[in-house]
Amino acid sequence: MTTVDAKDSGRFIAELSSLPTHTKLIPSGCIARLSSYFVDIPAECPYGLNCLAVYHQAGLGFLPPTILDELLAAGYRRNGNTIYGMHCPECKACVPIRLDLATFRPSRNMRRVWERNQDLDISLGPLDVTPEKLQLLDRFLNSRYPGRANTALDYYRGFFFNSLVQSMEISFRLSGELVGVSIVDLAEHSLSAVYFYFDPVFEKRSPGTFNILYLNELARREQCEYLYLGYWIEEVAAMAYKARFRPHCLLLNGTWIQVD
Repeated sequence: MTTVDAKDSGRFIAELSSLPTHTKLIPSGCIARLSSYFVDIPAECPYGLNCLAVYHQAGLGFLPPTILDELLAAGYRRNGNTIYGMHCPECKACVPIRLDLATFRPSRNMRRVWERNQDLDISLGPLDVTPEKLQLLDRFLNSRYPGRANTALDYYRGFFFNSLVQSMEISFRLSGELVGVSIVDLAEHSLSAVYFYFDPVFEKRSPGTFNILYLNELARREQCEYLYLGYWIEEVAAMAYKARFRPHCLLLNGTWIQVD
């Protein structure tokens, strides 16, 4: 796998974004035209809430970065080769959240987390599955979701890998040891944080917070406007922490509202 040092991120992202595709591109400005491809899929709530979940989703061809920007701004997320939004009839807990890079300012505690992790070596590369990553992801999943049915390989095959958008991995190492991996989608004017997993041994370093801070700095260097953090769910501790990044913006009733 080809990786680059974090200081060369601009060159790597530019090369990744310009990779050729043999899939017919969807022209910009046509989210409404895509509506006929979406279907509603009922399922058990993936976040453990006591209500029926409904995925409003579509399997699409390759999406250019401009279209991904439009979909993210409309509240959609990516899972494998599927674009989806939550259309649950009795629940509105899943709220899309993003950082506006022009206004976000890290708190004092976040600045301490940033300084605490300056000894990490950071590299960027295309998505690549290795035994080292699978072992780390399994340790993370066993710690967070004991008794789960899905394996680390399932996550890579069904969630991370895709032919829908341009994606990359960011690896964090301490003295050569892999301690965290971030999966990120690249849009025209934004980055989308897809998933982050880390070694539970290093939890006191607040790796999840550091990951978002690093993505914020990376997005700034690439002159992006937004960093999308997925869903904020107040009732779910694993999702609620995102609201600590302020100011942030929430998509409420079709409008992005800044929360200071």
